[in-house]
Formats: sequence, C-alpha cells, structure tokens
Amino acid sequence: MTSIHPVILCGGHGTRLWPRSRKNRPKPFLPLLGSRSLFQRTLDRCTAPGPFAPPIIVAGADHVALIEGQWGDHGEEARIVVEPEGRNTAPAIALAAALLPPEAIMLVCPSDHHIADANAFRDAAATAAQLAGEDYLVAFGIEPTAPETGYGYIQQGEAVPGGYTVKRFVEKPDAALAEAFIVDGGFSWNGGIFAFRAGHLLDELRDLRPGMASLAQQAAAGARREDHLILPDADAFKAITGESIDYAVMENTQRAAMVPVSMGWSDIGNWRALHEARPHDDAGNSVSGPAKLVDCHNVAIDSDGTDVTVQGCENIVVVVDNGRVLITAMDRAQDVGKLAGSDTDLPSR
Repeated sequence: MTSIHPVILCGGHGTRLWPRSRKNRPKPFLPLLGSRSLFQRTLDRCTAPGPFAPPIIVAGADHVALIEGQWGDHGEEARIVVEPEGRNTAPAIALAAALLPPEAIMLVCPSDHHIADANAFRDAAATAAQLAGEDYLVAFGIEPTAPETGYGYIQQGEAVPGGYTVKRFVEKPDAALAEAFIVDGGFSWNGGIFAFRAGHLLDELRDLRPGMASLAQQAAAGARREDHLILPDADAFKAITGESIDYAVMENTQRAAMVPVSMGWSDIGNWRALHEARPHDDAGNSVSGPAKLVDCHNVAIDSDGTDVTVQGCENIVVVVDNGRVLITAMDRAQDVGKLAGSDTDLPSR
C-alpha cells in the first residue's frame, strides 16, 4: 500500500482548558490523559504498525521548542513546517500539500484530540487513504454517541468502497436538530481528520480558492530548510486569507467522501469533554491530583498538587494550577475560553 503521510496540525492555545492550558504551555502539549501529552499520543498513532511515512508537523514558531522537547524518537525523521502566522487550517494543509509529491496521500490530524482505539483509527486511515487515492477528499465520520451541539455533522450519501459520499456538511446544530440527527442514523460527527491526495487537493483549491492555492505554492517554493525545520516564504504565506478546510474545500467540492469510524474520539475541547474522557468513580466523579470528595456527583477535579476537598456538590469542575483556581458549573465549561485574555490569563478588572 502507498505510504500515508501524516500532517499534524499544531495550532491554538486551548483557552477553554484554562488555567491548565495557557500560551506558554497550550493544550496539545499537556499530559491530560496519562503520562504522554495529546501531541505525543497523536504521534504514536501515526507511526508503526501501519504504512506511515515520517510525519509533517505544521506549527507556529511559538510551538517549535515544545514540539522538539516532546517528539522523542519521532524527531529523527519528522519535519516541522513553521507557519509565519496562523491562517487557519486550509492554508496550513495547502502548504503541506505543496511540499509533498502530487501522488502523496496526506492524513491530516489535529494534534490535540483523544482517540481511545488506535487500531480503529489506523484501519480507518487505511480505508480513507484508498479513497483518497481515487481522488476523493475524505473526512473521518465519527460515530456519534450523543446529540452533541458542539460538533459539526456529516450526512452520508451513496455507498462507496469502505465509506460513503458526503451528502452535506452541517454546522453545529441546536439541541433539537442534533437529536434528530441521532434518530436518523445517517449522520456522523466531523472530527476534523481528513485524507487527501496532495495533488488533487491543490487542484480543488485552484478551482475553489485560486488565490490561496497560488500563494501556498509560492510559500512552499520559496521555503528555506534548516535541519528539520521548513521555513516557508513569509510574505507569500501572510498574504493568504485565513479559512478552514471545511469552508474552503470540503463543503464545496463534488468529491467529498467519509469513512465511518468508532474509535473513542473526543476533541477534548473543554473541561467537560476532558472529564468525560477520564476514568470515573461510581458517582461519576473524575479526579486528577490529590483530592477528597464527600457526597459528590459528577464532579471533576484537576489539581497540580494542591490538596482539594469538595463536599456536597454536583455537576461542577474545580481546577487548581500554579496559583490559579477555576470553579465552574459543568454545563458552563464551554464558556471558560471567554474568561481568558490574549495571553490566556484572566483579564484585569
């Protein structure tokens, strides 16, 4: 089978996991589910066993030292493409595509997601790669386990080998529509994991976003290489208008396909999602760090070492990190990012 080239996207600061995730130590590089960070676990999934080529990591300059400090043996062959400025996922993916041979099969993975079943991920990657080789633009369709309103959805169309064509992409729905999707059964979560043939992706971009395609190729053609770093032409890349791969390509192409997969996926997008991914006691509580819970239900505690005691509470999150304390209702976890300032610390009064 043709090698699959993992393209791992490192971006953002994970402000909805404040105060644990901050600008100088963002979410992908935190050991939130065990001893290895989400970034390290992503690297682990995208290596042997499996037909994986050395990974390409696309990141901003602020993340390079963090990547180098965590990639271990993976760093012997991996390359880091250093974005001059963040321009969202479509330019980042286009840049990686322009640096690869046209026939290369790309597997685009966020660096900060949790996948419990690595074997199911690899099987889906192999199926997606076969479809990508037939010039489909392939999304992983995550089996939904609840009517979540925080994720986009994919509606399946006609059957193709190993998957389906995409009938439509749906932005984050309200609760009633999400419930209807679950009842229908023909919808999956859009997990932001994709497979493309590099040359075909660029062909689609030339049709759909010609300016982005041209500038990404200029940035790649003018790139400098310093050991394992690839430094694209800054002027060309900064001239690109930022846009997500969903808006720029997937929602507009006539060649979208999806591979359904159940692999214990979560984007770990907030404290509630992290709580759900962690082990629980019989009362539904999750604890990381020293803590005592008395008569509590569905309480999440994350402490950096400070002893925490919670009594008689339910449906709350308590976080203690480096002198900062967060207490929030579980159903307000999505709003934590609004508390963080530009440096991911609380703004002054």
